[in-house]
Amino acid sequence: MTGKFEALSVETLPQRLGETTALTERIGKDAGHWKVREVGDGNLNLVFIVEGDQGAAVVKQALPYVRLVGDSWPLPLKRAFFEYHALTRQQRRAPGSVPAIYYFDEDQALIVMEYLAPPYIILRRALIDGRELPNIARDIGLFMARTLFRGSDLSMPTKERKADLALFADNVELCDITENLVFSDPYFDAEMNRHTSPQLDRLVAELRADRDLKVEAQRLKHLFAANAETLLHGDLHSGSIMVTDTETRMIDPEFAFYGPIAFDVGMLLANFWMAFFSQRGHEQKG
Repeated sequence: MTGKFEALSVETLPQRLGETTALTERIGKDAGHWKVREVGDGNLNLVFIVEGDQGAAVVKQALPYVRLVGDSWPLPLKRAFFEYHALTRQQRRAPGSVPAIYYFDEDQALIVMEYLAPPYIILRRALIDGRELPNIARDIGLFMARTLFRGSDLSMPTKERKADLALFADNVELCDITENLVFSDPYFDAEMNRHTSPQLDRLVAELRADRDLKVEAQRLKHLFAANAETLLHGDLHSGSIMVTDTETRMIDPEFAFYGPIAFDVGMLLANFWMAFFSQRGHEQKG
């Protein structure tokens, strides 16, 4: 399925992908018997779970705007291209740490990949529920160690690394989102900012008035933009990881680019700290 981009829907997916071998081999050849449901919790993309007589798969399609906001916030379809190339590299460098990729259509900005069926859940939900995950530290640690080292000039041949740098350097728009949302917007009254008011008004005012903190944030922003040390996941938070009691998979690397090794580590640690400090608000009272 190629040609002019057209967003999929639950109704049109079987017809448009019914002859795609990557799907028919895994879920069955009779598209009329496919069960398609949209997973509506994504901020940026359309995500469908497709089930048939033989199995299931996930179809993920980028949209030319932020799904959560609408067409007032445009985004390029090419982010699916970067996600596909990041996933294939992560699979080579840390086998078994990401969903298997079955098919990619650049024109339609879609990826067909392994369905991580229940008991897999998003890590953020597991943290909110207070679940103990004995393998999570080992699994994520190995993923970061393997992908961050093997995507750097400590491991990659020079020619291959320079080609990769050039490829991922074009992921400009998503890098710009990170630069703004992480390093700039929190420190002034940006349009997209939200906080619990009036409870946090004083703390927010103190943060925005802290000159030294803002200078440090801009120093870190420069490091983020200027240090192409390794291929990063780029958005490695608790919503980009799926877990069971024994297994861990990383998903959604569409923000991938070459940046400082510490960024993925820092983002993940920050998410664990937020989960820890907010846990009292999620605890059941009894």
